[in-house]
Parts: sequence; structure tokens; C-alpha cells
Amino acid sequence: MPSLPLRIGTRGSKLALIQANEVKKRLVAMHGFDDQAVEIVVIRTTGDRVTDRPLMEIGGKGLFTKEIERALFDGEIDLAVHSMKDMATVLPEGLEMAAYLPREDPRDAFLSSKAGSIRELPHGAVVGSSSIRRQAQLKRLRPDLDVVMYRGNVDTRLRKLKDGEVDATILALSGLKRMGLEANVTQAVPMEDMLPAVAQGAIGIQLRHDDARARDLVTPINHQPTEATVNVERAFLRVLDGSCRTPIAGHAAFVGETRISFAGMVLTPDGDDCRETSLEADQQEAVAMAAAAGEDLKRDLGPGFLVT
Repeated sequence: MPSLPLRIGTRGSKLALIQANEVKKRLVAMHGFDDQAVEIVVIRTTGDRVTDRPLMEIGGKGLFTKEIERALFDGEIDLAVHSMKDMATVLPEGLEMAAYLPREDPRDAFLSSKAGSIRELPHGAVVGSSSIRRQAQLKRLRPDLDVVMYRGNVDTRLRKLKDGEVDATILALSGLKRMGLEANVTQAVPMEDMLPAVAQGAIGIQLRHDDARARDLVTPINHQPTEATVNVERAFLRVLDGSCRTPIAGHAAFVGETRISFAGMVLTPDGDDCRETSLEADQQEAVAMAAAAGEDLKRDLGPGFLVT
């Protein structure tokens, strides 16, 4: 048992707390800790404080992580729990991702009382989304839709939908499942219609590189298949240097026990131009091949396509 409480840093949203407590539960069960030996520390981030503007206007990647990473670096917490889709592709020096929980369903979820799917929405329907990736893919699939900025926590977005502020919205299916809100889902969006964000549905545990004690505690709860597929997706994103200003999507999955398939996509924000790539490789080669696919796309896109 730790000589002091093991401190887990997290955002204070309902979903973030569910995720942090899942990490706590697994650590307690794995090591036989007393419940009091693991403490949840709530840290408010820039993304939590500023809710009236699109994420791309207030800094892009890192909005939901930088204050937590600072607390970790300063020794105020021992571990940080993150939704991996919020993570920048390059971590601050001295910090590392040390473990992942089993990934939840990575697909997007369509929610509406007006239609059973995106394709079935009436002409000109209003769809709310704060994600530039979802906005671009919606416009690509249905150019007639009126896609509007739509921020707030999950409960706020569900209330706005119920109140008729929008005809439909798109949320991560993983978050709705973890919050027990899956009954609100009209359809799990097929990946052929909407490719997920890189690492969507994955929960990562971050620690200081020199903290061997923390690493020894989290290594036994690491889910290696999730680590492998997330690393492939993030290799693709890292090459493209993606930010919240560039719509980028990617998803990797095991094919059998040793091979990984990957699909990646880069779009213009209006959805008019879209470039795609796909590959299948042995697990040991998949990260390098995803990075190479990203390099090929980057050369093909030319200057001005990727917005930083």
C-alpha cells in the first residue's frame, strides 16, 4: 500500500469523474488497497472554464489537459486520467502515457427525435456540434444541413436537444455508455458515414517519467490492445500535426490477434475536400505504416490544407 494516498488528477465533469473513479477501482482491486489510499483530485481546465466559444478559438489541443499536466509535473498529483482524444500528440517533456483502460465503443452517436439517422434528417435540419471533425463530416455527408456550434457538458447538450434548440446532435458513444445514457442514442453512426476522432473512447493514465512507483502500480492494469491501436492512430495524427482547426479522423482495430487495420481521413472544415487512407499491417509495423500514410497525405495535401 502507498505510504501516502495515491493522487489521481482529473477534470471535474461527470464523465471525467466516472473515468477517474474507474481507474481508482481497478487500482484498488489489483493491489488490494484500502479505498482511502487512492484520492481523486479535481483540477479545472481552460476548456471547462470557457464554454461560450468554439474550442479552436481558444487554443485547440491541450485545453482539457494542460492544467492537469502542470499539476502532475509539479508533484501535486501522482497520476492524471485523460480522455485520449483530448491529448496533444507531443507530451510535455518529463511526462508519459503509462497505461490505458479497455477502450469503449469508439463510434459517434446520433441523437434526434426527428430522424433515425443523419441520412434521414429533413432538408435543412439544424445539427449541433462543437467538433470541427464532426461538422466537416456532416457537411460532407449532407451539405444541406445547418451545422451550428454546440458546446456544454453532456447533460447540457441533451437538454438543449430536448428543448428543440437543434434537431439533432452528435456525441461520443463511449461517453454516453459510461454515463449510463445510452438510451438517448438514436443510432451508433456507422464508420462509413463518420470516422471517429483519433483515440476516441480510450482512457489514458499519465505519469512523470521518473516516477517508478506510479509506473509499477499502473502497469498491471494496462490494456495492451488499446495501447497498440491508440499508438497507431496517434502516430498518424502526430505526422499531420493536427489541431482543433483541422478536421482529422482515424481509427485502428485488430484484425485477428497480430494484425492491425487503420483508416485515416483529413478534411477541409467545409467538408468539400476530403483525403483518405487505409492500411493493414502486423502490429509491430503498424505505427510506422500509419506515420508513413500520414506523410503521404501531407505531401498530397500541399500547403494551406492543414491549419495549425
